[in-house]
Amino acid sequence: MAVTSAVGLDCCNLTLILGTVTLCFLTFMLQKLGVIFQIFHKVESDSTRHGGELVAEVLKEHGVKFVFTLVGGHISPILVASEKIGIRVVDTRHEVTTVFAADAVARLSGTVGVAAVTAGPGLTNTVTAVKNAQMAESPVLLMGGAAAGLLKGRGALQDIDQMSLFKPLCKFTATIKRVCDIVPVLRKAIQVAQSGTPGPVFVEFPIDTLYPYSLVRREVGMKDSASGFGQAIVNWYLNNYLNNVFAGAWEKQDMSPLPVNRPFASLSQVQNAAEIVSRAKKPVVIVGSQATLPPTPVENIRAALEKMGMPCFLGGMSRGLLGRNSPIHIRQRRRDALREADVVLLVGAVCDFRLSYGRHLSKKAKIIAVNRDKSQLYKNSDMFWKAALAIEADAGSFIVQLEENLKNFRCDPEWLKMLQERDGEKEVANRLKSKEKTEIHLNPLKVLYQLEESLPDNAILVADGGDFVGSAAYILRPRGPLCWLDPGAFGTLGVGGGFALGAKLCRPDSEIWIVYGDGSLGYSIAEYDTFTRHKTPVISIVGNDAGWTQISREQVPLFGSNVACGLEFTDYHTVAEGYGGRGILLNRANENEIENVIKEAQKMCKQGHSVLINTLIGKTNFREGSISV
Repeated sequence: MAVTSAVGLDCCNLTLILGTVTLCFLTFMLQKLGVIFQIFHKVESDSTRHGGELVAEVLKEHGVKFVFTLVGGHISPILVASEKIGIRVVDTRHEVTTVFAADAVARLSGTVGVAAVTAGPGLTNTVTAVKNAQMAESPVLLMGGAAAGLLKGRGALQDIDQMSLFKPLCKFTATIKRVCDIVPVLRKAIQVAQSGTPGPVFVEFPIDTLYPYSLVRREVGMKDSASGFGQAIVNWYLNNYLNNVFAGAWEKQDMSPLPVNRPFASLSQVQNAAEIVSRAKKPVVIVGSQATLPPTPVENIRAALEKMGMPCFLGGMSRGLLGRNSPIHIRQRRRDALREADVVLLVGAVCDFRLSYGRHLSKKAKIIAVNRDKSQLYKNSDMFWKAALAIEADAGSFIVQLEENLKNFRCDPEWLKMLQERDGEKEVANRLKSKEKTEIHLNPLKVLYQLEESLPDNAILVADGGDFVGSAAYILRPRGPLCWLDPGAFGTLGVGGGFALGAKLCRPDSEIWIVYGDGSLGYSIAEYDTFTRHKTPVISIVGNDAGWTQISREQVPLFGSNVACGLEFTDYHTVAEGYGGRGILLNRANENEIENVIKEAQKMCKQGHSVLINTLIGKTNFREGSISV
């Protein structure tokens, strides 16, 4: 009897275990198939609403005013819904321009910039601009279409693994699997884009999450009557998939912005920095683009720098931070100043190639580095420099806090005076260089100096090029904070059209100037069509020397060949006219009319026309020895 009872008990246990395993397996499958989710969330099969409406509502709630796009069927619901609720939809001639324009909006508005493009090649065309936004630390939301979830990996039109492309480039990536996920995913994406070190984020929208239920049901391919058991199973699976996509789609959700998380310097860190600076005899401040990021208003940062009175070198987006003619803004001979300084503040600046990897920093100097990004904060500190104080925090707010802790500090006027005199000497030399006659066409420096004298106080400068733009960076002086746009550390060519478009939409009353090289112009001249259609008049001045001169300057002396560096003196002004703009040719024949040509371009721009000044220039040795790699 005892043996029989034991066997019976084992059988009961086995039955219980098998039952538990079976129940767990069934629960897992029901969960995976979304059946359990559907029990608690209603499918409104009669609703005519679509996922694009939720996208638009979230964007509106987050203060988004513009969506840049190149239209495609995958994303039509987003565009239609956005326009319907008052978000301006701006379509461009190349997808890369959509992200460049969104990048400019992010920089100038202090909020997220938004682009939406279609699946496959639409998204691959944006990769360069997304990487540029990552390296420029711009909060950009890229939304891309995708094949329906059921068809992924089955050879659908434009179906590729898009997530693998964007994961290395973006702070956050997500694929929408249910319509009800659109709101929380977008809120999270926008929050991440602006938090910490800002950067791009990517959200993928399979086409069946954007279109109405009835249309998606028709396209899924269910047969009205099942001819057999096999077809019945297929119909059930397809119907379950469809219901899983739309379950809970129109339930009320919170669409308001999530709090943005930013790192700030602690009081003790600021006090330590103030103690170091207070003992400085020859301090220098290097201000990088990161200092212009929210939340600290750029006007407050400018005021703090001016009160401290330390000589400042400005780079990237911080150009113009101190206005056109600030006495503390030093533009020339930065290398010499860094070697002589006893305290150097790297405020949002990075010791990469732009600062010669830190090699120009004096070994005797005390270096205070402030950056939101830890990897950038310590860049090359293991090789060429060491920080006396490294602070992983927001650069702009640190400047304001530092000034508040240095109430009685004033920089040695003799140190500042010496740097100003050097600046003046270099400026005189540059002016003399601008008067030299080139072998053919115009001296580019002469043209740039005339442009500098002609720019209004509300001008925004967009830099897109190599050699000509490199010269312009020495000559042109941004009129104020956030009045200079360049690609940043990635050195991307082709940003001009998109940056100018975004800038004009953010600052409609400003005069937008694109400074192009003739090589870089080729990337975005087609956007003159966009400027015309969307009534966003801008002016571009093209330094046309018929070549990739930045490269040629090194390649020819090194290798004795100009291969692949030559272009033609193309009639770019005529091309602009073909796209609806106005074109002006500036060459030696009208050299004495440079000022009048610029004024004529400004007049036409005020009348609503986008203008291109095709400036034929000759060669100078102004930037001899400058690097291109």
